[in-house]
Amino acid sequence: MDLNREILRLALPNIVSNITVPLMGIVSTAIAGHWGSDSTATIGALAIGVSIFNFIYWNCSFVRMGTSGLTAQAYGAGRFEECTNMLYRALTVAVVMGALVLILQQPLGEAALWAMHGGEMTREYFYTRIWAVPAGILLFGFNGWFTGMQNALFPMITAVTVNVIHLACSLAFAFGLDLGIVGIAYASVVAQWSGVLLAATLLVVRYRSLLTRFDRRKVLDLKPLKTFMRINRDIILRTFCIVAVYTFFTGASARMEDPALLAVNTLLLELFTLFSYMNDGFAYAAEALTGRYIGARDSEALHRCMRKCLGWGMVISAVFVGFYLVGWRQLLGLFVDRDAPNAAQLIDMAGNYVVWVILIPLASAMPFIMDGIMVGATETRIMRNSMFLATAAYFGIFYVGAPLIGNNALWLAFTLYMALRGLFQYLMTHRLRSIREKAA
Repeated sequence: MDLNREILRLALPNIVSNITVPLMGIVSTAIAGHWGSDSTATIGALAIGVSIFNFIYWNCSFVRMGTSGLTAQAYGAGRFEECTNMLYRALTVAVVMGALVLILQQPLGEAALWAMHGGEMTREYFYTRIWAVPAGILLFGFNGWFTGMQNALFPMITAVTVNVIHLACSLAFAFGLDLGIVGIAYASVVAQWSGVLLAATLLVVRYRSLLTRFDRRKVLDLKPLKTFMRINRDIILRTFCIVAVYTFFTGASARMEDPALLAVNTLLLELFTLFSYMNDGFAYAAEALTGRYIGARDSEALHRCMRKCLGWGMVISAVFVGFYLVGWRQLLGLFVDRDAPNAAQLIDMAGNYVVWVILIPLASAMPFIMDGIMVGATETRIMRNSMFLATAAYFGIFYVGAPLIGNNALWLAFTLYMALRGLFQYLMTHRLRSIREKAA
């Protein structure tokens, strides 16, 4: 087997899938920047609303990550009945989580708006988009299972469809119906539920023979269910740290002395997000292949897979450094109406901090791939503990540096946080030796 070809077979569709996520954010930010007379206020309101939903979605992403590693290991071992059981476990958990979010939307919404200093515009956005959350969690379950089954094509088809629908509906609702960012929220609801319908259809068409190969007692059997929940617990705690970091980033930006820094940091973070979802494509390939080779007890293939995935991560990081060096100003110009009175000021202010966006891909080359390896190996305890340490460093660096270098301290803390995530995982696995031993 050509391992590079296998990595690319899984990574490239996942890259397309992942890129559609920040593209949806980019489109939403661009619409907000071109709607109304005050680009700064509209972009800021949307940024806070998106951060709140990132908090919700990322804390539910354990459904995808917990499913993919266990499914991949069962697939590698040829235990296809267990693959089917994992699908039903994932979708059951997704339904429960989605229902809880809807039931608790009032306290969740008001607490989040208070914590993030959200205004009335953000409040309307939140209570509209909340109805998309159950669909988003269900898609986590579908996509995690498809990834574990070494199928990167179906998540790509679903993601592209969801974002095409989101784009069309966002333009129609925001401008055609003059709903602004509330129209973007309605577009999310329509797009996410359309994605669920499509994923379910693809599942039935491709895996119809597997769907009947399950035993309800085995789905709810305590031993595999306990393993699934233990992995999910670790991922939830790890993801909570990620969400805390990103949410704090937006909140700290909103509390800066210059109100325009919220919009500036939001725009710059979009550039980093574009890179992160690109590199995550190879992380997903690492998830699928690591779990598969551990299940198949193929230590040599596992070792080569981890080494090559890390190499691909380095290549992607180097490409994005060059990309941002040359074209950051043109990219930022896509998000802001050039005719707006504050457009030139936002771009000029962003130039004071763009060096961090150029450096972050270098710091982030390892952690994304290491996360994929940990998920595929179901070594979620190591992933969780490394995240605890990196998050503590993030807050410590910011609070020490903020009085001295202001907004630069926020970016310095974020850059080092990314680098430490990968470094800690590498060291905690004894330079990946303990992962390889799982396939022995």
